[in-house]
Amino acid sequence: MCHQSVSLAARHLETNGIATVIMGSAKDIVEHCGVPRFVFSDFPLGNSAGRPNDPKSQRETLSLALQTLETASEPRTTVKSAQQWSADSTWKDEFFSIENVSPQELARRRAEFDQIKAVGKEIREQTP
Repeated sequence: MCHQSVSLAARHLETNGIATVIMGSAKDIVEHCGVPRFVFSDFPLGNSAGRPNDPKSQRETLSLALQTLETASEPRTTVKSAQQWSADSTWKDEFFSIENVSPQELARRRAEFDQIKAVGKEIREQTP
């Protein structure tokens, strides 16, 4: 889910009296949107709720989010998760680089993204 969209939805909910906490990994975007409470995980995009297939990591992230929701005393509170994706930050270089991705994999990812956009467009066109 888009960090900016979720952040803007959270601000709207907060304006209408519903408390929120965002779990995310795009710190710059979420903080720019000015959400009241944010749990930042320095993980690859798409892993904001914890490590994939790792219920312990996901429970820790959820627990931190609920704790933040309960204890944040001022607006724009950001809490950084202590969890690490790996012992060093080389994963970031690999994650943000397409040099190690084959042309076939890039084409597959582009087709998957185009399919997701087509579904969104269809839903948008059907919504009054």
